[in-house]
Amino acid sequence: MPGPVSRALVSAVLAGLLVPVQSAGAHEAPGTTAAPPFPAQPSMPAAPSVTAGPSVPTAHSVPGGPRSRTLAYVAELHSDSVSLVDTRTNRVVGTVPVGDGPDSTAVAPDGSKVYVTNSGADTVSVIDARRGEVVATVPVGDEPSRVAVSPDGHRVYVANVASDDLSVIDARRDRVVATVDVGDAPLGLAFLPDGSRLYVANAGSDEVWVIGTRRHRILGTVPVGEGPTALAVAPNGSRVYVSNLTSGDVSVVSTRRDEVVATVGVGEGPAGVAVLPGGRRVYVANTVSDDVSVIDTCRDEVVATVPVGEQPNGIAVTPDGSRAYVTDFADDAVSVIGTRRNRVVATIDVGAGPTGVAISPAEGGKPGWGARRTSLGGEAVVCPRPDGPRPQAGRNGTTALAPGLAPPSP
Repeated sequence: MPGPVSRALVSAVLAGLLVPVQSAGAHEAPGTTAAPPFPAQPSMPAAPSVTAGPSVPTAHSVPGGPRSRTLAYVAELHSDSVSLVDTRTNRVVGTVPVGDGPDSTAVAPDGSKVYVTNSGADTVSVIDARRGEVVATVPVGDEPSRVAVSPDGHRVYVANVASDDLSVIDARRDRVVATVDVGDAPLGLAFLPDGSRLYVANAGSDEVWVIGTRRHRILGTVPVGEGPTALAVAPNGSRVYVSNLTSGDVSVVSTRRDEVVATVGVGEGPAGVAVLPGGRRVYVANTVSDDVSVIDTCRDEVVATVPVGEQPNGIAVTPDGSRAYVTDFADDAVSVIGTRRNRVVATIDVGAGPTGVAISPAEGGKPGWGARRTSLGGEAVVCPRPDGPRPQAGRNGTTALAPGLAPPSP
């Protein structure tokens, strides 16, 4: 396995000093914080390609409307647009123009709205999912990166990487109602299922902040690996998985103790991270090694590695847990992984510089069957061990306890 990514990589990304690879004819959004142009990796066997074609319909022209199906919303940094991908057919069914340098997307719990951070415009575009068009534009902090919607759908939180704060948007009025100061270069955001706490990955200070959402108080800080960039929470709320871009690993945080209980070595340059609805597997997009690591959450170790396109960045899973959608930044494409066999089953051509991706919930805003049963056909995961220190999985397959932690009592 390649060594850790240089510490300077995160600094360069956050400073916007690197010019990402882009397709011919695509323009570069100034001042954005896109995925960097890593050295070219060896090409992987191509999966079946599904091409949208030159004339993609706008979202509202799709018969039946977007909410009649499960859609993946893909932010395209260099196209200043969001592609709508039908997850049933793996085809682009619409494109929505947004602001300058869209970086991340998030869908409301009821699927009615989609929020898009525009890192070059310091705004958030609000898309009406049924109409397939922008209905509001909300000014936020400097260089908004990630966005997350509270589980009740009432608030939208935006991580502003250059101003070191969070913008809190009232989802009903589409306006900022609070600003919360956080750590250095906030990127990843994730809520506990009950919405009581928000976890914020601060890439510049190598820590995760825990924020109480009722009064926006800082409840604690958790030191993690180097360059934390993305977060995902287990369905039962017991664990937070943190991808650390520069140290090449994933920190596993216990939410009961708010401390790291395991560290899992993954591929090089881990960026996006997602948990299957059943909680048994975590998928990590490795933007330098051009693959996705699959972590078994009971053993806290990598059990599969899936080659994808070049510079994978964002990742999201379908409500039933059967597929994971991975944005391939340098290929202007999305790789679709079938989670049963952990292999790429389709490649979808999208706009230029795809970054963040989010998938609409099951119809009615209710979780799919995968939230009650795992995609492997079993019941939702319950690991037979106490909530204590767990083995630290190394890159060579060996395990060791995290530094400073004693083994749990029998």
